[in-house]
Amino acid sequence: MAYAITRTCCNDASCVSVCPVNCIHPTPDEPDFGRTDMLYIDPAACIDCGACADACPVDAVFPVDRLTGPDTVFGELNRDWFRDHPSDHSWGTPAFPRSLPAGLDLGTGPLRVAIVGTGPSAGYTAQTLLRTTGAELTMIDRLPVTGGLLRHGVAPDHQSTKRIAESFASVFHDPRLRIHLNVEVGADLTHAELAAHHHAVVYAVGAAADRRLGLPGEDLPGSLPATTFVRWYNAEPTVPADAVDLGAAAADGPGAERAVVIGNGNVAVDVARILLTDPDRLAATDIADHALAALRRSRIREVVLLARRGPEHAAWTGPEFLALTQLPGVEVVVDDHPEVRAALADAPEGSGAALLAGLPLERVDGAGPPRPGRRIVLRFLATPTELVGTGLTGTGPAGAERVEAVRLAGTDALLRTGLVVRSIGHRGVPVPGLPFDEAAGSVPHRAGRVLDPATGRPLPGAYLVGWAKRGPSGGIGANRACSQETVDALLDDAAARALPVPTGTRKEFDRLVRTRRPDALGLRHLRAIEQAERARGQAAGRPRVKLPTVPALLAAARR
Repeated sequence: MAYAITRTCCNDASCVSVCPVNCIHPTPDEPDFGRTDMLYIDPAACIDCGACADACPVDAVFPVDRLTGPDTVFGELNRDWFRDHPSDHSWGTPAFPRSLPAGLDLGTGPLRVAIVGTGPSAGYTAQTLLRTTGAELTMIDRLPVTGGLLRHGVAPDHQSTKRIAESFASVFHDPRLRIHLNVEVGADLTHAELAAHHHAVVYAVGAAADRRLGLPGEDLPGSLPATTFVRWYNAEPTVPADAVDLGAAAADGPGAERAVVIGNGNVAVDVARILLTDPDRLAATDIADHALAALRRSRIREVVLLARRGPEHAAWTGPEFLALTQLPGVEVVVDDHPEVRAALADAPEGSGAALLAGLPLERVDGAGPPRPGRRIVLRFLATPTELVGTGLTGTGPAGAERVEAVRLAGTDALLRTGLVVRSIGHRGVPVPGLPFDEAAGSVPHRAGRVLDPATGRPLPGAYLVGWAKRGPSGGIGANRACSQETVDALLDDAAARALPVPTGTRKEFDRLVRTRRPDALGLRHLRAIEQAERARGQAAGRPRVKLPTVPALLAAARR
């Protein structure tokens, strides 16, 4: 019986490299790689060896005959992909890992590289450098814990996705790597100081800011960006427990039991799913305790996903949307509209719009309270023009004004709600010491090399990886190929002796960190935090119970 890849696929292609018959596609050297929602196994060519299942870092590969419940559809999805993308599974040109020339003299001993960030892109970068070179690495994170979006971005009910962190565990324990946590580059250390102690500095800092709507009322209480909401339920220690007030959304009013999510990408889907998932199911995950308590008190039972464009332009991936439609006790409906009906009728087989086939179409009244039951409403061709506060609708004093409705273009009716989550994407933030393009919201670069905007030439020894490099697109696995490109550029520059020679030693850098940040943490502190959180989780029957504040993390680290 053949194997199939399921919805938790991370797209990092670990399975591709171990398949003896090359039946997993698209491969990293094929044009569709990075454009598909997931990878696929050809059931006609699979020899049932199971190598892909062993290699998968997120447990997404299973024999087709063992798929149960909602996952049974993935047997057909794998088969149908090859129907539409026939392949003879011929082998491409072999690719060999880049390395440094033997005997290369960099003037200071081994290549020394600093990596700012500890998320997936940083992990893949460190993994590649450690496996292919004799480099000495330094990893730095502003938080007292590692993981980046793996810890603070992946939804708590996606525990299998979080398992990819286990593949990076050996990175942090490698004797050639030193880790400095609770240290912020730009505040505690400058780029110039990093460069003075390393041949190269790789920034894996993500895209931490949210895009704004630019609408009146956007900053009313009760309106918040998805970045805040996601970090809140994931116990990101810089987001306080009271950053999200679900209780206010349960006040009296026609929209008291409705939340509106503006956007329809995977993050928007995550937000909707978490708001309506039975808290008892979430209690078995690593969701933040304060978020779980708030969700237990919440009266929200309808979530409306607003999208400016039609269903053919929906930004969610197929596997994530399928998971949404299979949420126990939650109905998913499409708000009826003539153009939406036409788009669904004309949707090509296998397209994003075709995923909506079979869902109920009904006109949803957003001016009144939701009907009984829990449901998610997909409302397309709906453009918000204003977030309206209670003081403006006459239902509350202006001094206590909070969001109560969304005004939509082309209609006089208000979509009543007590909570608005804006999920329209991320943008990069300036990195102190590096050039920044405010219009694009990114650091200028070419193939990972940071560019001087005045000359268009690379700044020696400065590199980008992950969302900081390619923008907020692609999932966890996309960072593998992204980091490989950046590492190749770095090693090419090292081989050409184009990297600056550091003037400080590794010991001097460690001393500098301790001087600037006496409460900086290292590997043994990270182990102590890990043990503390897992012990708390074991006592509660959960994978871990996260420590939600910086003081709590520091206390556990020093214990």
